[in-house]
Order: sequence, then C-alpha cells, then structure tokens
Amino acid sequence: LYRAHLLRRSFREGGKVKKETVANLTALGDEIVELIRGVLRGNQVAPVAELFESIRSPHHGQVHAVRIAMQRLGFDKLLGAARCPQRDRVEAMVAARILEPCSKLATTRWWHNTTLPELFGVADADEDDLYAAMDWLLERQAGIEKKLAARHLKQGGLVLYDLSSSYFEGVTCPLAARGHNRDGKTGKLQVNYGLLTDPRGCPVAVSVFAGNTADTKTLPAQVDTLKNRFAIHSLVLVGDRGMLSQTLIDNDLRERDGVDWITALKSASIRKLMEGGTVQLGLFDERNLFAFTHPDFPGERLVACRNPELAKLRAHKRRSLLEATTQALTKVRATLLRGRLRGKDKIAARVGKVIPKNLAGQFVFDIREESFSFHVVNQAAAANAALESLCTRLERVRRAVERATLQGTDAIQVRVRRVVGSGKLAQHFGFEMQDDGFRFHVVHRDAAASAALESLCNQLEAIGAEVRFGTYGGTDQIGVRVGKVVNQYKVAKHFVLTIRDDGFD
Repeated sequence: LYRAHLLRRSFREGGKVKKETVANLTALGDEIVELIRGVLRGNQVAPVAELFESIRSPHHGQVHAVRIAMQRLGFDKLLGAARCPQRDRVEAMVAARILEPCSKLATTRWWHNTTLPELFGVADADEDDLYAAMDWLLERQAGIEKKLAARHLKQGGLVLYDLSSSYFEGVTCPLAARGHNRDGKTGKLQVNYGLLTDPRGCPVAVSVFAGNTADTKTLPAQVDTLKNRFAIHSLVLVGDRGMLSQTLIDNDLRERDGVDWITALKSASIRKLMEGGTVQLGLFDERNLFAFTHPDFPGERLVACRNPELAKLRAHKRRSLLEATTQALTKVRATLLRGRLRGKDKIAARVGKVIPKNLAGQFVFDIREESFSFHVVNQAAAANAALESLCTRLERVRRAVERATLQGTDAIQVRVRRVVGSGKLAQHFGFEMQDDGFRFHVVHRDAAASAALESLCNQLEAIGAEVRFGTYGGTDQIGVRVGKVVNQYKVAKHFVLTIRDDGFD
C-alpha cells in the first residue's frame, strides 16, 4: 500500500475548475505534513520556549546520588531508629556538607537551589533548627560511635588515630586556646580534635580537646574508649614520637594488656644504640632492614632500616644551604670592597641578616673596621667525618675477615692498629677478635669523634715539625704529605690550609 501527500491548488480556467499539484510532501513525513495542514487551516505555530515561562529549575542529580549512597550505608538507622525532624535535618546537613560545605546560615540559603529540602523533608528548616539538630546529635554521639565500632572494628584489628586542629573565631568557646597551629594561623585560638579510624581510614569516633592539649595526652583516652566502650581487647597503635612518646609508653601503655604499638625512636636513642655497638653500618652491607631487641626497650622489637637515598638528599640539602649562604656572604664582602659598607658593627649586622641561625656554627668570620673575611669550618662536622672514615676502614677489616682474606687474631690486631693506632683513639672503640671473626663498636661517639680529630691534627703537627727541621720543603712536597693525611680521613673540606715553601697553617 503506497500513501502520498500532495500539496494541490484549484483554479478556474474557461469556466471550468481545474486542479494542479504544487509539491509532493511525502518525503517530509507525517508529522511535518500535519503541521503544514494545521497552518493552512489557520492554526498559529510558535516555539515551545515562548509558550512556557521557566519559574524554577532546581538541581537534582548530585543530590539524588548522595541520598542513594546514604540509604545504602544505612545512615538514617545509624542516627536513630525512628524518623523525626531532627534526624531529617542531620541527614540533610550531612548531604549538604558533601555537596557544598559552608556555614549553617549559608546552607539554608544554598540548598533551596536544589531538590535537597524536598527529598529530606526540611524545606521549612532555618539555621536555628539546624543548630538544635546538632545538639540532638551530640546527645547520641556515644551510641552512634558504638554502632560504627561494631561495623568497622574487630578483635585483633588495626586502629589508627591522629590529632588535628582548627583555628577558632571568637572568644566564648571554653576549649579554644593557643597551641601548635596546624593551619598556619598565628595568634589565633584553636580547638584540637582526634579522629579514630579503621585500617581503611573510615571514621569511627571523634574527640574534641582544648587547643593547647599535647598529642600524647589525648591518646590514653582513645585507648580507654577502644577497650572499655568498644570492647576491643587487642589493638595496635601506630604513631610517631610526637604521639607515642617514651614517657607515655613506660608510664601508661606498657601496663595495659592487649595494647601494642608501632613507632620510631628519636635521634638520641638511635645514637645511643650506635654508640653501644648494637647498630653498625656494617650490618647494612647485605640487607637494609633487620630486627633486634635491646634491654633499654623491654618487650619491644626494634627494626633498623637504612635509607641511603635519604642520606644523600640531606647531604645535598646541607651543601645547597652552605653554597647559598656563601654566595650571600660574598655579596656582603663585595659591597664592602665597593666602599658602600664600613664599620665593624655595621658589617656584623649585615652578616647576621644573611646567615641562617642553624648555619652560624659552620662559618668562621674575621670582621674588622674596613675588611671582612670568612671560611666554612665546623669542628664537630670534621670530627664526625674523621670518625666515620675510621669506621669505614674498620668495616673493610671486618669484611676481609669474613672473606677469609685476613685470618688470625695477631694479623687482625696489626691491621686494626694501623687504622686506629694504640693511643687514646683506640680506647674509644670496643673490639671482639677471633681467628675467623671480628666486630667493633664505638664506646662513646662524641669522645671518639674528638679523639679522631685530635689524632688527625697530631699527624698534621708532625708534618709541620718535619718541615721546620728541614726534612723536606716546598709547596709541592708539603701539599702531597698534607693531602695524604686529610684525604685518608676524608675531611679535606673541613680544613682551610695555607701552604708555603717553608711551612703551612
């Protein structure tokens, strides 16, 4: 069956009525044909946008997505078993907080541009109602946290906790106080809050403290919450020394059953282990991680890890700071040479402005009324470098014994004596020698470092005496002898040497 839509007209010609096909409209489709038929009948056609007035078009998609997620999580049952206006308002505030965080007053203005008020039944709520709902929520905090703990925590599981802060505007909050401001808002009052989570970071409980409360003082309350309120009999606390201090461990955590912790040692404790020979650089030759125990930390397992990349990064940072400071001091000296800076006090004041406080001990200055000179020197750094060089050479002895290229206590003693000698320096090391084994440790690092530097200086003094007695002379010969000493100890960068034909300083 074939249907055709034709546009035809009729006219008279010679007293007869005739018809003529103007166009074939079949290809336009039925809808267009009906539209043309209506226009020919006198119907008016206009765009849809001109026929309707858009009064309001609230956003809906994102609100619906958040509401569905909250329903799947059972958020409403978490707040309370029975529906009530306060529960609806809390749900609406949580959804609004996810979509666009702002103040309570701004929230009631913003959410009327969405379908949120209708979906949650809070179209008539104002900011006073929202604050009242928060008071209602606070009364149920303990019950809500207990439900969350039942969902996310388990016996023998891992619990994470940390403390943060928020600065506070106003002076009426009883918890607002000045403390360590993590927002960078100096001079502002703040409140601290601690968050307890499961291993995934899912929040379980939150506590609020005064703004000047230290991290360590907030942790015992969290342990009590876990063991007493949430009935978690075995838990592991993970934190740095800012959270898990040794005092807290010794006075509180060690007495609790079922409480373990993972933390780090401070540099002073690590240095003490190194001075006692428990941790040696040689232990990292074949592995970068090992565990051990120590009587100073009863009931704890210590894990030592060496990060050579971090050591390189810190050394590079220190060199960069020294180079930048040296350039700044060079500019000060250039200013003085151009005659724009005079006077000992003025020069000292300018130097004090350009040199960082933590690098002041790395430089030696000679400031006069019309001259200024400086050089980089640090006796402590030189001493530590000398000690590290000695330890490295002793490590070579130990590895030679392990490879069986050096055996016998007599041969080992001879090799060790070549490194440290038999005087004061040797007294600061402890040695264990066997025919097929050799170990050593530093008895007291600071004293050993000073002795190493003293030994090095004594060798340089001996060279100076030989020059004065005429054994040899000339800058080349003196430079070679001095270079052998300072390069052997890897401390050349810590000395400023002036070599002449008849001596050196």
